[in-house]
Amino acid sequence: MKSKSKSRRAFLLTASAGTAGAAAAIVAGRAPAVVPAATAAAPGADDGYRVTEHIRKYYKTTEV
Repeated sequence: MKSKSKSRRAFLLTASAGTAGAAAAIVAGRAPAVVPAATAAAPGADDGYRVTEHIRKYYKTTEV
């Protein structure tokens, strides 16, 4: 019965290593995201849309 346990462990180790390798290959193959640079706002212009680091992180999570 010990050989079955070792076999199961080896399978799980191999499967997890393969999954991690596939995920790394997918991430490495992606083109870097192009994020427009934030323009400097005029003093006193606190209204409007701004691209902040938080927004950039959100955009990265929505990439397909």
